[in-house]
Amino acid sequence: MQKNKAYRISILAMFIAIIIIQNFVPLFGYIPLGLLDLTTIHITVIIAAIILGPKDGALVGGAWGLITFIRAFTSPTSPLAPLVFTNPVVSIVPRILIGLVAGWLFIWLQRKIKRTPAMMLAALVGALVNTILVLGLIYLFYRTPAVAQAYGTADVSRLGGLLLVVVATNGIPEAILAAVVAPLICTPLLRFRKQR
Repeated sequence: MQKNKAYRISILAMFIAIIIIQNFVPLFGYIPLGLLDLTTIHITVIIAAIILGPKDGALVGGAWGLITFIRAFTSPTSPLAPLVFTNPVVSIVPRILIGLVAGWLFIWLQRKIKRTPAMMLAALVGALVNTILVLGLIYLFYRTPAVAQAYGTADVSRLGGLLLVVVATNGIPEAILAAVVAPLICTPLLRFRKQR
C-alpha cells in the first residue's frame, strides 16, 4: 500500500515536472502561430488523467492552470494572456476540468468499448473541454474592445465569430493531435503499470 502511494506520488510529480518544462521551454508546450499558440500541454494532462485517474489528472491540470495564471502577470505567452488569463476562472478552471473529464470519460468508456478507442475519445473530449471553456469564458467575461482588438478587429460584435474560427483552426487540430498522441503514450504506460 505504502509502495503504491509512493509510486503514484512520484509519477504525479513527474507529470507536473513535464508541465513546468512545457511551459518554459520554447516551442515545447506552446507553438506560436501569430496572435495565438497551438498548445500541446493539454496532452500531458490527458495522459496523466488516463494513467493516474481523474483526481490526479485534475491536479496536473491545476498545476498548468496555476502556471498560466502566474505567467499572465510575469511573462505572458501571447498578447492576449495578460488580458484574460489573469482571471483564475479562465486560466485555472478549464485546465482542472480537462483532467476530470478525460479521466472519468476514459473510465466509463473502457467499460463500453475497447481501450484504444476509449483513450482516443477521452483525449478528444478532454482537449475540446479546454478549448471550448477557455474561449467560451473569454466571450462571456471579455467582450471588450481590448480583447476584440487583440483578435484583430475593432468591432466587439465580431468577437464571437472570431472565437469560433479559433475553435476550428486551433481547437480541432489540438483535439485531433491529443486523440492520436495520447493512446500512443498511454498504451505502453498502462501495460507497464499493470506489470508492477
